[in-house]
Amino acid sequence: MCRHLAWLGEPVSPAALMLDPPSGLLVQSYAPRRQKHGLMNADGWGVGFFDDDGVPRRWRSAAPLWGDASFASVAPALFSRCVVAAVRSASVGMPIEASASAPFSDGTWLLSHNGLVDRAVLPAARHAESTNDSALLAALIFERGLDTLGQTVAAVAADDPNARLNILAANGSRVLATTWGDTLAVLRRDDGVVLASEPYDDDPAWEEIPDRHLVEVSDAHVHMTPLKGS
Repeated sequence: MCRHLAWLGEPVSPAALMLDPPSGLLVQSYAPRRQKHGLMNADGWGVGFFDDDGVPRRWRSAAPLWGDASFASVAPALFSRCVVAAVRSASVGMPIEASASAPFSDGTWLLSHNGLVDRAVLPAARHAESTNDSALLAALIFERGLDTLGQTVAAVAADDPNARLNILAANGSRVLATTWGDTLAVLRRDDGVVLASEPYDDDPAWEEIPDRHLVEVSDAHVHMTPLKGS
């Protein structure tokens, strides 16, 4: 129920990933091209990136991305080798607040969830940043560890067969992703790799990632593995 992307490579500005492309997250916030659930993503946005010391930094809002002139002004001056960003369409009954917008963080990882999951199948989490399903799911993934991301997604899907569990997570040198019920594409550029819910331009080099796969990006290599339970 959102659109998200991750970058790993040479330093780039969030503006180059989110605002400048003809169908970037800015445009996807009001006119996504491939979104199956919901028509727009106006219930918040967020971007996280790692500074030169490897510390995750975040900027999140409950307002639409298109209305944030401050971010549009500052984003071109920020640069990072690793970025996670998202625009949000809140599920019915979920809070609309900055802390409910991805990316979520445990201080080491940045994580975004594109999809929907029944909160009843998620255990209570002391460290969840909000009460929405994505924040609770993020807390569960952090608790179990990102090295078990595939197993955690498959287990949650077994408890909620209607769940959509597309995850993007990054720690500054590594990006992990899952496809479970929604779209994800990869663009291998000379300066790095982009993973995104949908292509931000019409470059023919974009590749669709099959559903129910685990994706790992590190050192410019992209490795895909089918998820158990698929």
